[in-house]
Amino acid sequence: MRRGLSRALALSRIPHLAARLAARSPRIEDEPDRPRAAVAAVLAPDPDSILLIRRAEREGDHWSGHLAFPGGRWGRGDDDLESTARRETLEEVGVDLSGAKLLGRLDDLAPRTPVLPPILVRPFVYALSTPALLTLNREVAGAWWVPLDSFLRSGVYAPMEYHRYGTIVRSMGYHLDVGVLWGMTERILTPLLQLVS
Repeated sequence: MRRGLSRALALSRIPHLAARLAARSPRIEDEPDRPRAAVAAVLAPDPDSILLIRRAEREGDHWSGHLAFPGGRWGRGDDDLESTARRETLEEVGVDLSGAKLLGRLDDLAPRTPVLPPILVRPFVYALSTPALLTLNREVAGAWWVPLDSFLRSGVYAPMEYHRYGTIVRSMGYHLDVGVLWGMTERILTPLLQLVS
């Protein structure tokens, strides 16, 4: 049994990702007056998987119902944006990242469309030794450990269309069993997957 587990962990892409994150400098946006948020891209091995949530449907929430990473806005009680990512992950899915390994950060991002709040989002990448049990709060309609191979299969990353203010917008997204992952989360996930491969 131990030999099989060691072999599975040895085949994990997570150590390779950690090395590549350590070798790069993420782009940090320095706009102190702009609202800030943080998300946690949480990975676990055997098989290598990443934690995704579906945001609950809420009126007035621009990201309502979207597939996303756990996260949210910086709060006054947060020491920094990493604290925000850890706090939001614990609140939303019951995963305590205090003992997780922080692999690194990805580039800060802002929405591309002017109708969305002008928020800056900082993605943090964590690794757990095993997938944690998920306990959802009212902000989350679903959560899954999605194998990385699900994103890398042929045809999964494909064009999509959505309606915005009476206009059809074409974009790219990951067409998964749990739904289509697109928008800012796609802009975080795609560079992360490029570092994994």
